[in-house]
Amino acid sequence: MEDMIGNAIQLNGSDKGRAVVSWTGGKDGCYACYKAMAEGYQITHLLNFRNMNKTGSHEINPAIIRAQSEALGIALLQRDFFSYEQEFKNAVLDLRAKGEQIDAAVFGHIETHKKLVDRICRALDIDLLLPLWKYNSKQILKKILDCGFEVIVVSVKDGLLGREWLGRRIDEKFINDLSNLDESIDPCGENGEFHTLVTDGPTFGKKISISGTDQELTDGYWFLKVKEFSLLEK
Repeated sequence: MEDMIGNAIQLNGSDKGRAVVSWTGGKDGCYACYKAMAEGYQITHLLNFRNMNKTGSHEINPAIIRAQSEALGIALLQRDFFSYEQEFKNAVLDLRAKGEQIDAAVFGHIETHKKLVDRICRALDIDLLLPLWKYNSKQILKKILDCGFEVIVVSVKDGLLGREWLGRRIDEKFINDLSNLDESIDPCGENGEFHTLVTDGPTFGKKISISGTDQELTDGYWFLKVKEFSLLEK
């Protein structure tokens, strides 16, 4: 577990409150964070959790998550969990015990897990922010690209997407290739088809440069295991 306390970050002058973000390192949570900041929320912490029950499809080198935190200038809290719901609540309660004001929580879900996150936020008496909820996946992906986020694929479901998709940058060609391969694949990977890592964007003060990777097949997913990377000044 790692706790970092830092200044809250927001994009505009209005103040709708202080929020934490559920953070996997991927595009949806990152874009949801960006939209919440643009709406006037101050982001105090990224909350990153590792599932101890199994190797999850969001399994990313924890050091990369810490690099994202540094690049964004937003404090990070990393924890292991057996119950995501309980550990998320514990994390917010612990932050409050340290004097942090937490008014809301941001999640990048588009179609799933609403009952879970609503239950978490009601228990904590904080606002639930779902900036991407029920939006069209292809439109979300294009907005992410239009805003200037740089995103790569770090895991794919074996048997649906081959290992050759690992490390691909998400761009217009990616969107077209995905559609041509199988139109049933959600463009954002909302059904677990693939997962991503954000390496740069408009809210990043530094860029993540990846220089060394391996590929690994685990629990039905191909993973891009990032071994070497650096933070570059922009």
